Amino acid sequence: MSDVYVIRNQHGHYWGKAKEWVSGQEAKAVHRAKHEDDAINTLFELSSKDVELRGKVVAAELSERGEPIIESSQVPLPGLDAPAEPESESGVETADQSN
Repeated sequence: MSDVYVIRNQHGHYWGKAKEWVSGQEAKAVHRAKHEDDAINTLFELSSKDVELRGKVVAAELSERGEPIIESSQVPLPGLDAPAEPESESGVETADQSN
């Protein structure tokens, strides 16, 4: 069997091996299950912890390297939206203002 099952949420993000949502740009970081019922059980556990989750189990073929062939999400991951630049700029401005 060359198919695996992955879990995708309503934003197009995939459940990752590190037990957090990933965009899917790096397919090797996506959690995969050999059996559909294993993926369904994982999705059930995730949705019982997060009632806002609207996920589904998706069958994906494996590439030659053994990674799932998936489409990455265009929606930014939560928590990665905060840019680091404004913080450093505000720190620089504060240092300039205090002189």
